[in-house]
Order: sequence, then C-alpha cells, then structure tokens
Amino acid sequence: MANEARDHEGQGQLRGLKVVEFAHVVAGPMAGSMLADQGADVVHVEPPGAGDAARAMGPSRDGVPLWFKVAGRNKRSVTLDLHHEAGRLVAHRLVAWADVVIVTLRAGRLRRWELDWDSVHRLNPKAVLLQISGFGATSSRADEPGFGKMGEARSGVVHLTGFPGGPPVHTGFSHGDAVTGLMGAYAVLAALHRRAHDPAFDGEWIDLALFEPLYRLVEWQVITHDQLGSVPERAGNQLAVAPAAVINTYRSGDGDWITVTSATLRSVRNVVRLLGLPEEEFATSEQQHAGRERLDDNLRTWVAARTTDECLEELTRAEVVASRIFSAQDIATDPVYAERDDIITIDDADLGPVRMQAVIPRFNERPGRVWRTGPALGQDNHLVYRDWLGLDETELDDLEKQGVI
Repeated sequence: MANEARDHEGQGQLRGLKVVEFAHVVAGPMAGSMLADQGADVVHVEPPGAGDAARAMGPSRDGVPLWFKVAGRNKRSVTLDLHHEAGRLVAHRLVAWADVVIVTLRAGRLRRWELDWDSVHRLNPKAVLLQISGFGATSSRADEPGFGKMGEARSGVVHLTGFPGGPPVHTGFSHGDAVTGLMGAYAVLAALHRRAHDPAFDGEWIDLALFEPLYRLVEWQVITHDQLGSVPERAGNQLAVAPAAVINTYRSGDGDWITVTSATLRSVRNVVRLLGLPEEEFATSEQQHAGRERLDDNLRTWVAARTTDECLEELTRAEVVASRIFSAQDIATDPVYAERDDIITIDDADLGPVRMQAVIPRFNERPGRVWRTGPALGQDNHLVYRDWLGLDETELDDLEKQGVI
C-alpha cells in the first residue's frame, strides 16, 4: 500500500486535492473518477459486506465483474456503516479532512446522518459539497429516488431520440448518469477556482439534479418552444431543428454501417459531385434542403454498391466527412486510437493485464494516469483511517469488532 501511495504521488493536475465520496453506482462516482484520473486523492466510501452495487454490475470474467475495474480506478476504497452512530462519526472526520464531498443520498437521509449542506459546512467551512439527486434539493420531490434513465427522460433528450413515428429511445449506456458526473466534476473545479482566488470563500454547495445536465446541453429546445410555440420531434439521424442535407447512417455492400455528415454548402456540394448529380440543382441552402431526400436515397444506393473500405476511401478523397460505426472491436484495432494512446494496459490483481480507456483529457504538463484498477472492498481502510485521519489501532480494532468498517 505504501508503494502505491508513493507511486501515485505527484501525478496529475489535481495532486493534493482530497475528495470523499458518499456516492454509489454511476453519477457521483463518475464525478469522483474524473477528479481521480487527474491526480486527486479520492476516498470511495462503501457499506461493509457487498459494497457499492456497481461492483456486481455488468459482464464478468471467471466470476470477476469488469465494470468496477474501470469505474473504481485510481480511488481508495474504505468500508463504513453509516447506519451506525460510530460510523457517522468517522464519516464526519472524513468530511473535515476533505476538500470536496460528493453525496448522492436522499435529502432526508443526508439530514439524519448530518451529511447535508448545513452539517458539512459546520464540519468543514471551506469544503465544496457536490450533491447529486433525482430532482434537486430545492424541489418538492427532493426526497424521491432517481436514476439516470429517469433524468434522460425528463431532460427532453429521449423525446428527440429515435425515428419519426417510432418509440423514443434511450442510449445504450448510463448516459444521464455519466453526463451528470462530468458536469458535477466541472462544477467542483469552478468552485475550487474561486476558493483559490477569493479570500472570503466560505464553502460551496453544488445542488445538481439528474435531469439538468442533458437538459442544458440541448440548447435550442426551450427557446424554440418559447418563441415559436413548436415542439421539436424525433428526426432519426437528422438534427431535429436543423435538418441538414446529409446526416445519416448507411449500410455498405459488405454489411457494415457508416455515418456520413455534410451540413455546410461546400460539404454537400462535395457529396453531389461524388454522386454525379447536377451541381446546379444543389447550389443553394434552399435547394440542398429541398433535395435532401434525393441525396439520401442516392447516397444509400452508392454506399450499398461498395465495400466499407471503398466507401471510406472515396468519401475521404472527396472531402466528405464519414466514419465506420465503431464497435468495441473496431476501437480496439483502430490505428488512430493507438496513435493517441487512448487505450492503456494495466495490471489487475484479479485479472492480470487489462485494457481500458486512458485518462481523458490529456495534459501535456503533469498529465494524469491510471495507477490502479478498481480496488478490493475496504482495501484502503487502514491507510485512510489510520494514516490520513489519525485513528489509532485500538479505535480501528473496536470499529472492526462492531462491524462499522
């Protein structure tokens, strides 16, 4: 453990930042993961026994779940029973130690366990609290549970995803949770910037609901409804409020799928020339918009008559933006991913060498790195509680005997 601590020291932009997570599964831990990848010391607090539910989620190899090996990477795992008064006292010591506190518990439980904003601020007046919940702490539904898919549905994104006349569609991963975690990490860094430059900084409470990040990213939906009284609808692979002449997916002659995007006058003209259509009939934006179905049909036929490699070579020569629809296998063998060092190999105690995403984004000076996969449950109890919080061996033994850690 000491070697790990030395190995980790000095890495990343956030070296020395102390973070404690009272958060499970995706959204809160994703925020912590973004900070941990850039060098923050992140303590992931889990209940004794089963631990974070994410440990048992997703595919497994030889009985070893894979997802948490990435989701928990670069973090310290400690066990703590917050239902026990002694556990809550240790939690308060963690809050006093940390620069950043991440919570995803319901509002009522936060108050009972004294992990709400007023309690955190009392314990640590300079702390930044990131509180993620289904509906936000200030809403009438503050104490209701929430999951990322609910957030996606409320954001307006699912209403816009799918084909006209078809059902609304969720993406095939924890989209709402992941984006909430990413925005949460951004908000934490904004607060830390103010703390570093404002002598009067008196802590900060970031109150983030699961539907808000995706809602914010669809910039045009509210103003369109407000000013035009219209409701954008599903448009397949087109953009719902700005249908371009060419944005779609097409199946090649060898059965693969590619995507083609041409949304400017010049790029659409490149498609027109490639297909051998009369250029004068697609010279203006109005003509291109009016002829988009014709372009789509012709391009679909053109792609189907060629292999994927032939399509991509000809489209590239014509300066038309296109790509194969990548699967995980495509990512694993793609030269650009390799050239960018976006896939790394790291040793795992259970699985041996494993490949996963590198730290993204990459910094040229003091970059973050992956120094460990997701740890075993409670692997860092003694490091965190004894070395970082200052509990002595007698206290630790007593907590263990009580089942608190």
